[in-house]
Amino acid sequence: MRAAALLPLSTGEGVKPALPDELLRYLRHLEVERRLAARTLVLYRDALQRLHAASIAAGIDLQAVQAHHVRRWIAQAHQRGLAPRSLALVLAAWRGLYRWWGEQRAVASNPVDGVRAPKAGKLLPKALSVDHAVALSDHLGQGGDAALAARDHAIVELLYGCGLRVGELVGLDVRAGRDAAGWIDMPDATAHVLGKGSKRRSVPVGRAALAALEAWAVHRTPLAKPDEAALFVSRRGIRLSASQLRSRLKALAMQAGLPTHVHPHMLRHSFASHLLQSSGDLRAVQELLGHANIATTQVYTQLDFQHLAKVYDAAHPRAKRR
Repeated sequence: MRAAALLPLSTGEGVKPALPDELLRYLRHLEVERRLAARTLVLYRDALQRLHAASIAAGIDLQAVQAHHVRRWIAQAHQRGLAPRSLALVLAAWRGLYRWWGEQRAVASNPVDGVRAPKAGKLLPKALSVDHAVALSDHLGQGGDAALAARDHAIVELLYGCGLRVGELVGLDVRAGRDAAGWIDMPDATAHVLGKGSKRRSVPVGRAALAALEAWAVHRTPLAKPDEAALFVSRRGIRLSASQLRSRLKALAMQAGLPTHVHPHMLRHSFASHLLQSSGDLRAVQELLGHANIATTQVYTQLDFQHLAKVYDAAHPRAKRR
């Protein structure tokens, strides 16, 4: 295969040979016909660079690669420290390449079919401490616009007080209706939301969140466009987007002095973790979060155990190691 005049990537393993034209055409196919995101294209290009370098080292033409070659190269990458999730992405890129070649009858079979990456350990969700969650909830964005401060306070109270997903929160409307994805029943102190799989659920709204919503309602009326149904709107008076909410929450957390990056789902994790620590009722937390499978909720029992282990290590005389 003839190498194209393209700058090689550096992936921590030294300078690699330039990609051949055949692989560049596949990347062009992914970009133009499959319309993959720019970041995904970068990751796939790196994966194909790995495949090309491995085939050169083994003296094998890319279209002659067999399954045992793929398994050996993946095993070697794993031994060098490439994480299971990264290996899975590499395999996905390679598998797609050989599938594409198969459609063009350039290869007789796909050598990546049946090859799987090592199983990745399940990452625990990150939750704020109770003190940090309360500090964020109590922070009203001092020094900024009063309307946006009231809106942001209501958002934080709902995310942490109700465990809503970001999509559920930005989908809330001012009032109930046939076309409303979700709404807040203030007299009943209940949030009705449309969750994953278009499943509706209702969750209680606490006193702090209700008070914050009432304060926001005063500012929303003059800020929102006359025909805007959204409960939470931007400066332009239209529905607040998920990306705008994430950016705003990140800024609020910095203003509140929190030592970590905060995103909306972290407040949902904090809601679940703190509620489970206080109640121990896993089934109730499952219902409030809208999890279809209780196994999804059980991850928070591990967070709870981590908290207990830290208390034990810090307080029990027998836990102090020399």
